[in-house]
Amino acid sequence: MEDSNIAAAPPAMPPGLSTAKNHTYHNPHRFYSKSQNHQHGTNLSLNFIIIIIISIILIIAVFAIFLIIALLRRLKSVRKHGSCKESGILNNTSSRFIAHNSINLNSSPDVEARCLNGGSIERTPPSRYRGVQVFTYKELELATDNFSEANVMGSGGFGVVYKGTLADGTVAAIKRLQRDGKREEHAFRMEVDLLSRLNSPYLVELLGYCADQHHRLLIFEFMPNGTLHQHLHHPSSQYRPLDWGTRLRIALDCARALEFLHEHAVPTVIHRDFKCTNVLLDQNLRAKVSDFGLAKMVSDKTNGQISTRVLGTTGYLAPEYASTGKLTTKSDVYSYGVVLLQLLTGRVPVDIKRPPGEHVLVSWALPRLTNRDKVAQMVDPAIQGQYSKKDLIQVAAIAAMCVQPEADYRPLMVDVVQSMIPLVKNCNSINSPGSSRVYRQTSTPKY
Repeated sequence: MEDSNIAAAPPAMPPGLSTAKNHTYHNPHRFYSKSQNHQHGTNLSLNFIIIIIISIILIIAVFAIFLIIALLRRLKSVRKHGSCKESGILNNTSSRFIAHNSINLNSSPDVEARCLNGGSIERTPPSRYRGVQVFTYKELELATDNFSEANVMGSGGFGVVYKGTLADGTVAAIKRLQRDGKREEHAFRMEVDLLSRLNSPYLVELLGYCADQHHRLLIFEFMPNGTLHQHLHHPSSQYRPLDWGTRLRIALDCARALEFLHEHAVPTVIHRDFKCTNVLLDQNLRAKVSDFGLAKMVSDKTNGQISTRVLGTTGYLAPEYASTGKLTTKSDVYSYGVVLLQLLTGRVPVDIKRPPGEHVLVSWALPRLTNRDKVAQMVDPAIQGQYSKKDLIQVAAIAAMCVQPEADYRPLMVDVVQSMIPLVKNCNSINSPGSSRVYRQTSTPKY
């Protein structure tokens, strides 16, 4: 019995084994608890990071919105003030520049269809280029009485100029260009493009144009007193000699025209063919510059200098341009100096009929311009006694600076304008007894 009871009793477990079993039983619960706590902590960390990221994104988005709003307001303000500033500057110089897209003559419907010979006589609507209109060839035939010889005003290297009356009664100068090659086509496009965008009282106004596969015509405002060349070198009952005061005003008008092209046009424009025949005179003998067929536009990337074919008129070309083809605004300054010498002396730039040493105006005049006694001997006999010697010497000094052989020594046109203004004011304030009263001025110019 005892043995039986003993056998029935569970065997005694060694202390170490019992402890091990109990330990094994309790450890899974502990591991589960720790794992659960760790997972809970990780979830909290991820949520916290997500919240922070979303907050940062929201802050950046709000900041970006405010930044965009601020930039838009600033841009609007800059445009407003910039427009006012530009207007103020250009008003001070009595000049304006209006920029548009370049005219694409190839894509113009009038080029392709309406300007054809024998096309519709209906007036085409005004173009969108600063009031410049597109005319049909038939309209211009009617305006010039079928391009009658009686209406010819003059001719040049690029074509013949006719006087015409447009359908609305406007008297205009209609330039019919020759179609000899790419050079004439380029000249036509340059005139249309430039004068459609440039607007200054010192530049001849382009009223319109006509283009098709056979015809290229430009329509300008009519200048009743012809060219400066006609008054200086071919005086007649129609083109009488100019007095001293008128010559100074013309010199200032021309200086302002070139100043506008060099300083206010964007990009800068170099005329490249500035001369007396391209200076036109209105009913009050105020000057305007014309003929932009050879003009060049200069970007800032070229540092104001371009290399090109040497084109222009002998006697007006700057030495560095004639010899190297390098063209700058100082090339126009030289040409202006030659015109100023013509106003002063009444001579043409090149005259092989004169005695040796006097054939080229600049070469003959330059050494005399700084000699007070010799300057007086150079003056055009038509204006003797109409000027003060002080003013004469100052004009001679300006001319001498403009025709310097080295381009760097020539002044900017803005400096020439500032030098001419007091001379014109002084001349206007003095009633010179020798000044002619051939032309009546309807208004006194303000400078």
